[in-house]
Amino acid sequence: MAERVDFWFDPLCPFAWVTSRWILEVEKVRDIEVHWNVMSLGVLNEDKNPSPAEDPEVAARWIPSRAATAVEVAHGPEKVGEFYTAVGTQIHNEGNKDFADATAKALQQIGADASLLEDAKTDKNDERMRASHQEGISKVGQDVGTPIVAFQGTAFFGPVITRIPTGEEAGKIFDGAVALASYPYFFELKRSRTERPVFD
Repeated sequence: MAERVDFWFDPLCPFAWVTSRWILEVEKVRDIEVHWNVMSLGVLNEDKNPSPAEDPEVAARWIPSRAATAVEVAHGPEKVGEFYTAVGTQIHNEGNKDFADATAKALQQIGADASLLEDAKTDKNDERMRASHQEGISKVGQDVGTPIVAFQGTAFFGPVITRIPTGEEAGKIFDGAVALASYPYFFELKRSRTERPVFD
C-alpha cells in the first residue's frame, strides 16, 4: 500500500508550484500517494498586509486558495490536486496574473461549478481554509511558508527547488529530504538562490 504524503500549497507561490510538479514525479518512482491541502499566503502574512476586505489587490491574491477550498467543499479532497494543476498552469506556465480569470478557467477545466468563483471572492470558506493552513503550519512552525510536505510522521518546508527533476533524480531528492527531516535536531540546510523557478 502506498505511503501517504500530504502537500500544503498556495496556488500563487512559484516555488510551491515547482515543488508540487516534483512530488508528482516522485509519485511515479516511489510508492507514495499525494494528498493535496490548502495553505494561504494571505493568512500567513495577514499581520503585514491589509485585509482582503480593505484592498482589492490583496483580495485578488486570496482567490485561488479560497477557490481550492471551495473545490474541496463541493467536490471532495480528491479534486483539489486537479484544480491546483489547472490553476497553477494558468498562473505560472501561462503567466495569467488575473487571478479571478485564472481561477474561472481552472474551474471550467475540471468541470466544477462556476459559482465556486463567487464563493472564492468571499470569506465563505475561510474557516475551513484557515484550519487546513494551521494544520500544515503546526507541523513545521510559523516562520516558514509554502510548500509543506509531510510523510511518515515527519514534515518539512520545501524542498525549495527551481527546476523540476524527473525519474530517479526526483526520487533521490525525496529520499534525502525525508531522511534529513526525520532527525528531530535537524532544522535547516540553505544557500542563496541564484535563479528563479523554471516551470518546464
